[in-house]
Amino acid sequence: MVAVLTPAQTADLRAAFQEHRYSVDAVVSAMGEEAHRALGRNSTLAAVRALADRDDPIAVLTSLWPLQQPVRRGALERALPDLEPLISAGILSVSGEEVRAEIDIRPYASDDGASGWIVSDLSPNLDTLTVPVRPDFVLGVSSASTTLAQLTVRRPVTRALDLGTGCGVQTLHLARHAAQVVGTDLNPRALELADLTTRLNQVSAELRLGSLYEPVRGELFDLITTNPPYVMSPPRTDGERLTYREGDRPADGLVEHVVRHGVDHLADGGTLQVLGNWAHPLGSDWQDRLRSWIPATGCDAHVVQRETLDVYEYIELWLTDAGLAGSPDYARRYAEWVDYFAALKIGAVGMGWIVLHKSGRVEPRITIEDWPYGVEQPIGPAIAAEATALDLERSLSDAELLSRSWILAEDIVEETLGAPGSAHPQRIVHRQQRGFRRALEVDTALGGILGACDGELSLGLILGSVAGILDLDPAALTTDILPKVRGLILDGFLG
Repeated sequence: MVAVLTPAQTADLRAAFQEHRYSVDAVVSAMGEEAHRALGRNSTLAAVRALADRDDPIAVLTSLWPLQQPVRRGALERALPDLEPLISAGILSVSGEEVRAEIDIRPYASDDGASGWIVSDLSPNLDTLTVPVRPDFVLGVSSASTTLAQLTVRRPVTRALDLGTGCGVQTLHLARHAAQVVGTDLNPRALELADLTTRLNQVSAELRLGSLYEPVRGELFDLITTNPPYVMSPPRTDGERLTYREGDRPADGLVEHVVRHGVDHLADGGTLQVLGNWAHPLGSDWQDRLRSWIPATGCDAHVVQRETLDVYEYIELWLTDAGLAGSPDYARRYAEWVDYFAALKIGAVGMGWIVLHKSGRVEPRITIEDWPYGVEQPIGPAIAAEATALDLERSLSDAELLSRSWILAEDIVEETLGAPGSAHPQRIVHRQQRGFRRALEVDTALGGILGACDGELSLGLILGSVAGILDLDPAALTTDILPKVRGLILDGFLG
């Protein structure tokens, strides 16, 4: 267990970080862009070389924490004058004149303005090392936590829930736009480190111990974000289950539970955003399966599958993540996982996100799609725009659609495809440059209609004009175009 720093000791540590500008920009500047990119690949060697002859505070703090190198006590004391509280708390350890980090504290910054310092366990896989991690390991900032932060809708809310808070990185984001933040976790060690993260960053949050929604029974939230322990691993009887990534339910049962029961904790108009994995059962459609998870309680839903792995790719990914690659136990554990997936008749695993919005609609919109293509990051604004667009589209009758003057989104570009020198393109595509970056192939009529949507003329007048130019029946063209226009509103092409 990690001892807690007192408020005064935490304030002193924060003041030292601020004095020496221990920030992401300063760390990158100290080691250099190339070395920082190497660190992103879990290689410290370039950065260690860059800082080898330096003992200034930012170089020492960078070596101690992001690089996980031993530093000279005298040099560290120039950056952190009082080391004893950190040693007593188990954050640092001392051997002779050398000091090592036992807990990671590193700078953090993001596109939405969230910044500060994140407290977590040390990275176990720097410089090709494969070190098995403890069952109560607390993961720091990862690709998953970054993806969830980019996915989250950043609108002002009254109450937000960080379900499975881990080191507290999502809470750091939520506190910027939520009046009250509650973070929950099954792992007591995670709550200890998240508590230090929040206090170090002067963030107010209520942290509660317990599994999934148990600590918030009967409570409602305007926003729930979660990166739950979604890894589908064989059950462990030796107490070695990795709490930060593995649940105690078979296959994807934990993610299903989070989705099915999340609506019970959403206030009207609330949003649940889940990063997760799901099974592709042999002989059945994964989309139909996930559709069955969506509660019939007036929730719009958007499920996006970003990647699909076969079972062998999936097993290799997570055994390596656990530090088992190259270990004597690797082959046995690999076989154990293969047998587990075979028994459950799982042929592949999908990875992506699930968004539920409690709209209260009698006929909710449910979209489930495979979208492995590049998207704009952060994608949260596009997710928020979907709900606004759906409200607009559902509020308009066909007559109101026709009487409204629409504007083609400013990020749309037109692409033409055809043989070189040809007078007429074989295909015309309108492509978004933002959000999901969707592409739409248009025919002559639809292309002409969208090209005229500049906010001046009503859709009805444009339809009539295009029908006349192309010698088409206006009524038939209207019948064909209106459903397409509704889809274009929902996808952000028209507003």
